[in-house]
Amino acid sequence: MLDVQEFLTGRGVTESPRWHDGRLWFADWGTHQVLAASPDGTVEAIADGPETPFCLDHTPDGKLLVITGPAVVRHDPAPVRHADLSAYSAPNDIAVDGRGNAYIGDVAFEFPMGEFVPGSIALVTPDGAVRRVADGMAFPNGMVVTPDGTTLIVAESFANRLTAFDIDADGSLSNRRVWADLGDGVPDGICLDADGAVWFADVPNKQCVRVREGGEVLERITLAQGCFACALGGNTLYLLTGDMPRGPFGDEPRTGRILTATAPSPGVA
Repeated sequence: MLDVQEFLTGRGVTESPRWHDGRLWFADWGTHQVLAASPDGTVEAIADGPETPFCLDHTPDGKLLVITGPAVVRHDPAPVRHADLSAYSAPNDIAVDGRGNAYIGDVAFEFPMGEFVPGSIALVTPDGAVRRVADGMAFPNGMVVTPDGTTLIVAESFANRLTAFDIDADGSLSNRRVWADLGDGVPDGICLDADGAVWFADVPNKQCVRVREGGEVLERITLAQGCFACALGGNTLYLLTGDMPRGPFGDEPRTGRILTATAPSPGVA
């Protein structure tokens, strides 16, 4: 059992953690901010609303990309509109590969009150062009690209599985397959370690679980709150936890916390 320590408290719903330049970058939906936290707990506000920054990642040259409303915003360093996502009703998470292509999951219905419909994955190229590259996704959530740039792994929350695609030379996705069947696990945010295992955050089961391809469980961390997302900074595993909001995001009590644990394998660059 890994020892869990408190890192930050008093947050709203925190999401989309990314380790970049020696700091943990994340979105706080309660304050409509993108924040960066140093290992000593010092927090810097990187970007402020007014709209909620749903998720974020960085381009290979270090530019911050944030999904805000129906757009991808690039901070260069001032915010500029990078891509139009108005054709996608509920963009949810983003993963950028080594060529600067951004993969974005679209839930495609209003969560949590709307009626489920299958979602999709969009590709945003470095010049801001957008096209759909996968359909029929059961609530696409956290995503990672493998370090060699050949595979995209996607959490399908409503299918209790991690799904993998090959990434083709033009950024298209092919060879869809089940990377791991998670049983009753409900994957939200995910991260990849140097041993090729995936950690997945799980809100309803209040846990964060490490699995290898095929579904074997390697580690399980049981938590007092739902776990929305996770990230690795070296061997430090960051766990973003909180209570599930009962109303609109941003109106929830500030019960969000970020916890840490020492992981058995470091994160990938």
